[in-house]
Amino acid sequence: MRSRLAKTNEDEDFKWLMGSKRGRRIVWRLLDRAGVFRLSFNTNAMQMAFAEGNRNEGLRVLSQIHTLCPELYQVMVKEQASHDNRINDDDRRNDH
Repeated sequence: MRSRLAKTNEDEDFKWLMGSKRGRRIVWRLLDRAGVFRLSFNTNAMQMAFAEGNRNEGLRVLSQIHTLCPELYQVMVKEQASHDNRINDDDRRNDH
């Protein structure tokens, strides 16, 4: 009973976090830092194992998104793409 309540609370907390633009930015940074969007390969086995551990946790978060609030994943991706475009536009303006 107690673990079910804890799981329900965790799920509700995560939906709350993903429910705001600020929360989605936090989750995106977590996914990016965990290495979800890049390969973990490294010729040093220990560094690769460490990177794979980080990536595994990021994949767990990604799985939570797709399980609990899949409709917000595309929202988060679009927000990040628009954010990246604004940064690139600012960089180009500063090149003059």
